[in-house]
Amino acid sequence: MFEPVSSRVSFPELDAKVLKLWKDKDVFHRTETERENDPLFMLFEGPPTANGSPGIHHVLARVFKDVICRYRTMKGYRCLRKGGWDTHGLPVELEIEKELGFSTKREIEEYGIEKFNEKCRENVFRYVKEWETMTDRIGFWVDMEHPYVTLENEYIETGWWILKELWDKGLLYQDLRGTPHCPRCVTSLSSHEVALGYRENTPDPSVFIKFRVEIPPSPPFDKGGLGGILDPQIPTYLLAWTTTPWTLPGNTALAVDENAEYSVVELEQDGNLQRLVLASELLETVVGSGHTVVATVKGSDLLGTQYEPLYDPFTYDLPLGSLGFFSSGSLVRYLTDFEAGELPEKPGLDETPIRENSWRVHSANFVSMDDGTGIVHIAPAFGDEDLTLGREKELAFVQPVDLLGKVTGSYSFAGKFVKDADEDIMSDLKDRGLLFHRDIYRHTYPFCWRCDTPLLYYAKRSWYIRTSALKDQLVDGNSTINWYPDYIKEGRFGEWLRNNVDWAISRERYWGTPIPIWQCPDCQHTLCIGSVQELKAQAIPEQRDRVDDLDLHRPYVDEILLACPATDCGGQMRRIPEVMDAWFDSGAMPWAQWHVQHRDDVERLRQQGRFPADYICEAVDQTRGWFYSLHALSTLLNGSPSYKNVICLGLVLDERGRKMSKRVGNVVEPIPVLDEHGADALRWYLFTASHPGEPRRFSSKLVNETLRRVMLTLWNVYSFFANYASIDQFDPRQIPAGWKPESELDRWILSELNTLVAQADGYLDGYDPTNAGRRMQEFIDRLSNWYVRRSRRRFWKSENDGDKLSAYITLYTCLVTLAKLMAP
Repeated sequence: MFEPVSSRVSFPELDAKVLKLWKDKDVFHRTETERENDPLFMLFEGPPTANGSPGIHHVLARVFKDVICRYRTMKGYRCLRKGGWDTHGLPVELEIEKELGFSTKREIEEYGIEKFNEKCRENVFRYVKEWETMTDRIGFWVDMEHPYVTLENEYIETGWWILKELWDKGLLYQDLRGTPHCPRCVTSLSSHEVALGYRENTPDPSVFIKFRVEIPPSPPFDKGGLGGILDPQIPTYLLAWTTTPWTLPGNTALAVDENAEYSVVELEQDGNLQRLVLASELLETVVGSGHTVVATVKGSDLLGTQYEPLYDPFTYDLPLGSLGFFSSGSLVRYLTDFEAGELPEKPGLDETPIRENSWRVHSANFVSMDDGTGIVHIAPAFGDEDLTLGREKELAFVQPVDLLGKVTGSYSFAGKFVKDADEDIMSDLKDRGLLFHRDIYRHTYPFCWRCDTPLLYYAKRSWYIRTSALKDQLVDGNSTINWYPDYIKEGRFGEWLRNNVDWAISRERYWGTPIPIWQCPDCQHTLCIGSVQELKAQAIPEQRDRVDDLDLHRPYVDEILLACPATDCGGQMRRIPEVMDAWFDSGAMPWAQWHVQHRDDVERLRQQGRFPADYICEAVDQTRGWFYSLHALSTLLNGSPSYKNVICLGLVLDERGRKMSKRVGNVVEPIPVLDEHGADALRWYLFTASHPGEPRRFSSKLVNETLRRVMLTLWNVYSFFANYASIDQFDPRQIPAGWKPESELDRWILSELNTLVAQADGYLDGYDPTNAGRRMQEFIDRLSNWYVRRSRRRFWKSENDGDKLSAYITLYTCLVTLAKLMAP
């Protein structure tokens, strides 16, 4: 019945035998095909990108997904877990740019979008074999034979259908906003992408700039505001603070708190007598000693005060307009959609109305007294608050920076990247006596999460999903989700939802799901297309036959023209050039993996138990990524969440406690660890090293310690049992009916076992593999170091009496039950 086994064992060799057994008997697929009448348990598998080899952090997520699904399978459920591949987006494009030696979008377009995208398509499957090998070796059961793939036409078509649904609800719109922009990738980023790239302690210039108040052409100067204290012999300056000197050429206003008190102080700088205006509350912090307060005024008294532009845009040949004219689409495009060397001819604009409201002091509710001077420099071309105020006050809109982040115009620092131009601008202002003080300011600043370039907040046209309109529903839906650890619900994720902003979904890139919006250049009529069938119906007659077999990517879909349906137009509509945020792709997977195209399909999935998911699991950074895109799209479409339970995993750190990163070069390849220690030790270490939401250090040494302390201990117990059971020919099939343990030691360990079963069930029902595993470890220690050690003589003795049989039955029961508990 039992074969003797050595205490020396190779766990990787055991892995190979078990994997072969599962494959030969088709065990995984049979858990689905032979359980069609069993209750369904649905896992949504977050799609990885296979343009890089998997690391240990990928193993962590996959084993935590697997343990819950295996547990549910053993509890009688039919678990569906469809694999997927995330194939679009900047990560793929940047990899190809690197291969081709490109650094700009212009090089891509000269090379050809068709050839570039074909290389992207090839790249995304480069490491599929490595991913499949890793998945198999760690014992992760997932359907890789029928995966969903975000680049496939059917998947893209469902994305179009979702966007059309949002369009019909009035939740999709285009707007000019201050948008996070990567000048390297030359594209907008969404707020959740920005959140992935913040860096603490980033140094930036801290500069206090003097804006000279204009003196009216003739006295008296006493008509309110600063009039009574202006002296033609002593220059007066409004003092403002900024950490972005490169935005100063775009300045068109200053903002104050109209309810705050401001001081006018007289002092000398570089031997010159001058007067500065700043908030009284910040006077001592900014100016210090050596000054005289000439007067105090209310912020409201400063409103309308005119000052001299630091850089008059009419002098420096800049794109220029008034935000009062922004109903004109051509002007918006002129001011915001250009790259270096591509400035179009200026539209005819009169200087007088542009100056009417600009380079004056205005009131704003965002002026803070926490730092700075209480006077805020306003550049509508950079920053959403600045742009909003610019629209409200109809300010001039000056754009001195192109989409590559380079200064334009005829400045001495033109052509430089903005961060490199900072020093030139500060030197120029100092030479002109307009720099009061400079220092270094360290703060948290966003960088592109893929290319490490500092982001710019840049006023540009983008397409948005109006997620903020459903903020309350997003928050309420989150309250019904079970989060593990639970503090994520109201903490990191809940806070993100409560501060929700509209989702910028358009990307000025190439390899992605094309946004299915067509516009007529003649009458500006706009259509959102929701399916291939609709595209064919709307296409001009000579192109309809092409649509059936059309690859829905760029540049092919860009070639399809639609007949403008507007009355008396007769024009031809062209698709807008943008593609979708790749997070939209992954967030669409609950529907796109089944090629949903109608509302009826959504309800059918719900009735089948395929939506919402019972369980999802990824790392903590996905609170701003996949967790959010899933939740947002489901709430927008259905008014409810797309998942019920989520384990949010902490980061895998290297043995020195550093975050693992391909850029740093400290990502541990999983296969060598599996080759040395086997899958069980690796999985067990990841389950039990720390609770799911906490970070865990990882090294081969730590896995080996788990192997020795847990796996080898249990193996030695089994070896002890099997060797003596072979000698005594113990047969568990012949256990007497109604057998009860007689020994107190037997009763104790079986009681411990029964307690363990209840604990393990409770923990795994509660999505807590860590505590379940730790209780099992404690039991293994008791079984080995207490029960077996104190029962050895019962197995050694020659007579096969009732006491010896009880010991065999007890140890056998413990080993079999423990094997079942540990199986997931």
